[in-house]
Amino acid sequence: QVQLVESGGGLVQPGASLRLSCAASGFTFSRYSMSWYRQAPGKQRVLVASITSTGGSPYYIASVKGRFTISRDNAKNMVYLQMNSLKAEDTAVYYCKNEAGSWGQGTQVTVSS
Repeated sequence: QVQLVESGGGLVQPGASLRLSCAASGFTFSRYSMSWYRQAPGKQRVLVASITSTGGSPYYIASVKGRFTISRDNAKNMVYLQMNSLKAEDTAVYYCKNEAGSWGQGTQVTVSS
């Protein structure tokens, strides 16, 4: 069955960097666009970034543009989210999602001094 497993979250100070990873299995990864979402406490889950099946046309929400980079490795069935210059408002649970609508379990990112 489809599995998406996120990792790489943690507690960091403002200005730090983290790289999230999402390991995919159970579907033909290279045929699907992939996305990262996040859900802050008490708020709705929102799209953060997405990438096409071939790794082109990355999309970012305005608040992370220039700080976050989405990438993928189709040979390894992995999608990544490099997060630089983290801010307190980036604190959320980050989820990986495939184009077919499958979700991972999420990984917590906390940015706090």
